[in-house]
Amino acid sequence: MSIRLVRDGVVAVLVLDRPERANAYDDALLAEFEAALDAALVDPGVGALVVEAAGDRAFCGGADLAGVEAAAPLDALDLRSQRVFDRIARAPLVSVAAIHGPAVAGGFELALACDLRVASPAARFSLPETGLGILPSAGGCTRLARMVGPARAKAVILGGIELDAATALDWGLVDRVVPDPRAEARAWAARIASRDRVALRLAKQVIDLPDTGASLQAERVAEALLYARRSTTR
Repeated sequence: MSIRLVRDGVVAVLVLDRPERANAYDDALLAEFEAALDAALVDPGVGALVVEAAGDRAFCGGADLAGVEAAAPLDALDLRSQRVFDRIARAPLVSVAAIHGPAVAGGFELALACDLRVASPAARFSLPETGLGILPSAGGCTRLARMVGPARAKAVILGGIELDAATALDWGLVDRVVPDPRAEARAWAARIASRDRVALRLAKQVIDLPDTGASLQAERVAEALLYARRSTTR
């Protein structure tokens, strides 16, 4: 198994466990990841998610190059990594990525799909795909531009710059830089899980809406639902 699902109290931890390959993913690992995510989401005892990786070498080196080289045009039109990463981005539970080392290509995209990110000082972030004649297609172009703006996204994707942990923190790509991001991510996720789950879910949905007008309207509707729920419990 290349994915381990670990319960740490109310937190479900999805562990990339392929350290000999820098935790790079192939189709089999993505299938395991999706199955582990499904199992976590149907467990009523789980209140938050953490994505972390085994070993000391890297958080995730992205897609296994052997699979990339064998990919056909139709594979890109139904890109499994984009679909799986979008599932964690849209999950009803808050997710925290624990990035202890380099997050490269799809590894960076996986971190971007999580709601929150905790990194170690050794973390590095890069999207080198255009140098290989492809582009970041598992959400990288879209999510990075929305998080840091088009100019900075172009510097990373088109200009090929690598970000260290301090720069990622300054840009708002990571929320904290700590010596032990795996422990910090689990502790933070546990604190998040103690909050009201309905309010968390609604707030996440509102925040992720791209249109300002729709988001403002959704805020009012969500608040009305929460007020109604509160009044029925009095």
